[in-house]
Amino acid sequence: MTNSQFEIPGATRRLFLAAAAAAAPAALALTAGATPAAASAPTGAATAADLPDFAPVPAASLGPALNSQGYYVGRVKKNLYWVTDGDYQAAFLTTRHGVVQFDAPPSLGHNLQRAIDEIAAANGVSNKVTHLVHSHHHSDHIGASALFGKNVVRIGHEDNRRLLRRDNDPAKPLPEVTFKDRYTLHVGGERVELAWHGSNHSPDNIYIQFPDHDTLMLVDIVMPGWAPFGNLNFSEDVPGYVKAPTTALAYPWKQLISGHMGRLGKRADVTMHQAFISDLNESCKQALGTVDIAPYYARYGNNTWAVIKTWLDEVCRTAAAPVAAKYTGVLAAADVFTTTNAFSLVESMRLDLGYANQIHP
Repeated sequence: MTNSQFEIPGATRRLFLAAAAAAAPAALALTAGATPAAASAPTGAATAADLPDFAPVPAASLGPALNSQGYYVGRVKKNLYWVTDGDYQAAFLTTRHGVVQFDAPPSLGHNLQRAIDEIAAANGVSNKVTHLVHSHHHSDHIGASALFGKNVVRIGHEDNRRLLRRDNDPAKPLPEVTFKDRYTLHVGGERVELAWHGSNHSPDNIYIQFPDHDTLMLVDIVMPGWAPFGNLNFSEDVPGYVKAPTTALAYPWKQLISGHMGRLGKRADVTMHQAFISDLNESCKQALGTVDIAPYYARYGNNTWAVIKTWLDEVCRTAAAPVAAKYTGVLAAADVFTTTNAFSLVESMRLDLGYANQIHP
């Protein structure tokens, strides 16, 4: 869920883990009876008591427990498997001629090969990755691609190659095989259908269908059991993002590999996501039509940025409040990012769709 301005949530995750590790000795000291002064935070640092409260995560939004190495690998159907660390997801397909890997998130990193080794050993099949499919170019989903070496056939949309050439990141080798609209991957008696239905989360984000496994992989659109991450998952094409779930539901599938969070998705997760976006969209339209901008001009005068910022902040708060309340307890973190999701919808309405833009007489 990155773009060029919000680089690599995987890096943010590593910083978070480092901070958690640094905080652990202090927490242990407190539980062991040390005085608060001995375990105090650095001057200016937030303490747990300073941090805001959020609604509990519904149990249905959580996935299976991770193993001691920090990952879970499970069978989706037959010889298709998925891997998660509770935040990111990838998948792999075992075949007679080797393994086809789908995405390579850096937060999973070497655990991807460990997961493959585990399944290969249990089933007596090859653990050698021969192909790697890129869902899209963002580093948090393919930033560990280089771990699989040079003798792997990488596959992606033609814009995937263009954007990776622009990024010039050795961790993300360019795909050798590209396609414009559709591509059928045949490996070791298995078939995978790749398709591009237009820009959505990113210009190159594709639909990956496993027709013999009743499964669709579509990354960074629906987060099963969760509200979208901030700014609609930092999607670059908001109308395309809003449309993508309808396209996904046109495919026949029972299981969704979404690229994020700790469990697989079902069709009901996609329809729930659509309901959330629809409700927020309507609430945004109403807020745009009712929050008066005049008081903000009266307060800030010729400071146009201050006028627009504070007005938009109020529009988004007004739009988000009833939707967050409705979905809290239904979708995890509905109370966390709904305001920033509203901002993305509001700006798309104004800039993409021309809503509430009046032509001067």
